[in-house]
This record gives sequence, C-alpha cells and structure tokens, in this order.
Amino acid sequence: MSMQIEGENMRQEYDFSKAAKNPYAAKLKKQITINLNTSTIDYFKNEAEDTGIPYQTLINLYLADCAEKKRKLKIQWT
Repeated sequence: MSMQIEGENMRQEYDFSKAAKNPYAAKLKKQITINLNTSTIDYFKNEAEDTGIPYQTLINLYLADCAEKKRKLKIQWT
C-alpha cells in the first residue's frame, strides 16, 4: 500500500535492515546552557573578530582540543 503526499507516492513501511549508521553521528553537537564570565566571552568575541570564526565555534574548538588532549586543570586558590 502507498500513500499520496504532495504528488509523490510514499511507501507505508521501509526496510532499514541494510542501512548504514551515520558516520558523523559522533560529531553531532548538543545545545546546552553554560555560565561564562563576561571577560571570557569578550576574549572569544575578540578572537572571533580577528579570525572570522564565530565565537561559539571558537569556544567549542578550544574545549574539544582540551578534551582530545586530556588536559588537566591547574587551579590554585589564593
């Protein structure tokens, strides 16, 4: 049986048993809410103006680089 949708025939069911997984699924982004200092945002916005890359993309690239290299924070409380 087929359905009529905007002038095209569409199957009722499809067979996805031989479908391949999306190779880019691991690189998909997830929207979150994060609190950042104004000075941090300003820094990345200035870098964005210099590089022509959106500041949120720069923040993501920086954090991805830290995660990939498994960098550890060095925090000193004064």
